Amino acid sequence: MEGEGNETLHPSCSASEPPYSEELLRSLDLPGKFLFAILTLMTLIADLVFIEEALYIYRKIPSSKRSIIIWVNAAAPVIATTSCIGMWIPRSTMFTDFTAAVFFAIVIHKFLLMMIKECGGQKLLLRRFENDRFKISTGPCCCCCLCLPRVRITRRTLFWLKLGTFQFAFLRPVLMFLSIVLWTNGIYTPYNLSPKGAAIWISCFVGVITIIALWPVGIMFQQVRTLLICKKIIPKFALYQFILILNHLQAAIINILAMQRVIPCAPPLSSSARGAYTIQQLLIMEMFLITLISRVVYRRRCDDLEPPECMAEEAGDNKQTPRIITNSAISKDGLPRV
Repeated sequence: MEGEGNETLHPSCSASEPPYSEELLRSLDLPGKFLFAILTLMTLIADLVFIEEALYIYRKIPSSKRSIIIWVNAAAPVIATTSCIGMWIPRSTMFTDFTAAVFFAIVIHKFLLMMIKECGGQKLLLRRFENDRFKISTGPCCCCCLCLPRVRITRRTLFWLKLGTFQFAFLRPVLMFLSIVLWTNGIYTPYNLSPKGAAIWISCFVGVITIIALWPVGIMFQQVRTLLICKKIIPKFALYQFILILNHLQAAIINILAMQRVIPCAPPLSSSARGAYTIQQLLIMEMFLITLISRVVYRRRCDDLEPPECMAEEAGDNKQTPRIITNSAISKDGLPRV
């Protein structure tokens, strides 16, 4: 019976490589072509919305924050664009997924820098929180370790927080290059998670450095979320979390289901190729919505935030400063002029 079942199995279901784009497009029926057209149109609209938003940010936002905010806003349209390319050209999936992952690794570092910039920069942040301490018992590393001590907010601690996100922005492209080199030699296969393959070890290492990178962002957000509530930092952080979950966790779950053949083969797509195909279509729709929401959240002029202590000290200095009467304001009888 098993031999008969294997004979009726479509050759594409056991193929190790996704089909060529011509073969995929020929297999599409009318609803499939309509879906392709709608998803491609969503990607184009997302890119146009981002370009318009980037021009707005370039005109309205101070130059010190301009590039960082544009980088953070670009996460959703870039992921939508890479997903659309992977949908049209299935054999480019590994390259498009790696490109999106590397770009978002840089965005994680930029988001941490954006929170510091929104507080007026590193100097004003240190002045504002000079007597406070960082709560490091936050996710994803230490959310359950409530016994961890609080850390003083100094230049050194800010350096370690920046280093925690920078290492991911640096190591992720290095691992991408290594994966492509191993893939050309047949050693790296994205869907081969056996202990003898390179994919499982690279994926585990990427998971570790990802968790390390997300920890500083969570620490900084817990510290500044009350101060930056007027800058809509909570919805901005929520959008950042949504992109992270959809681009990583959702993709990992669907890939696992595809490798276990829970997602069935649909010629000319094998189970693994159909899983990647499903991820790309979902990401296009999700990133399209996030792009529209980001335009609403970031659509305001961001002025530099002055810490309350600085404003109070300046007001106190103005009250205590004595008025100096110049010679020109003194009359001949020695009395000041009114």
